[in-house]
Amino acid sequence: MTDGAPRPAEQRRPRIGLIGHGFVGRAVFDRLHHGPLAGSAEVAFVHTRSAAALVDVPGPLRLERLADFESTAPDLVVEMAHPDYSERYGERILGFCDYLPLSVTALADDALRERLLHAAAAAGTTLAVPHGALMGLDSLHEWRAAWESVTITFRKHPRNIDFGASGFDADSIDGDTVLYDGPVRGIARLYPRNVNTMVTCALATVGLDRCRARFIASPTLTVAVAEVEAVGGDGSRLSMRKEQPAQGVSGSEMVESQLASILRAAAVRLPGSMAFV
Repeated sequence: MTDGAPRPAEQRRPRIGLIGHGFVGRAVFDRLHHGPLAGSAEVAFVHTRSAAALVDVPGPLRLERLADFESTAPDLVVEMAHPDYSERYGERILGFCDYLPLSVTALADDALRERLLHAAAAAGTTLAVPHGALMGLDSLHEWRAAWESVTITFRKHPRNIDFGASGFDADSIDGDTVLYDGPVRGIARLYPRNVNTMVTCALATVGLDRCRARFIASPTLTVAVAEVEAVGGDGSRLSMRKEQPAQGVSGSEMVESQLASILRAAAVRLPGSMAFV
């Protein structure tokens, strides 16, 4: 650059507040705070229910009371802990800044989702929805008016399924077992830790009552399988299948996909709306 030429103003890094410090939360904090993404964003705070879990977080970034989050001036708050946070704090967060709940099953509650969207519209903020493990989200969402039916199927080994909310006896599974086959709305409350991507698929396409969810436990599987099939009224068809190693209740690419959604959410500006990132 020649002397005297105007220099571009330095772009401010978005400030991101993090709720949750489990497996995903720790990985996200590590990448954003002192890992390869440290130059892309700045951590505003980290909050978790167990203060003892924050031993790797510098004291100034620890937020004991989430109710005090405004004092850290975040541009985006990311929930990585439990759907209850959206119920308790989602509206207040959206009244101040953008919000990205990774526990997307919270949005299967129509009343809560409407309250969050109302808060976003009133404040000019954005409710962001992560793509998760959903393949082809752009095409599914862009063509949503054309779809007559959408089916999303998960196949997982029982050890990679959280049966806690369903009441299903995991010990009774001795072969391929259909745990659920019906509207996405119904599965959201039964397997909330496993089916966030199913809720994203439904919200992005034909809705929670028309999008069909199939969840199959298979003791012989060595990978997690996700399949999506969308059929249009004109006979068009979009079919996708993904296989990947399982890690906990998710696939091995979970952390990377969530990080990508966080960075997109920090950059997107769609005031008063729900944005798929």
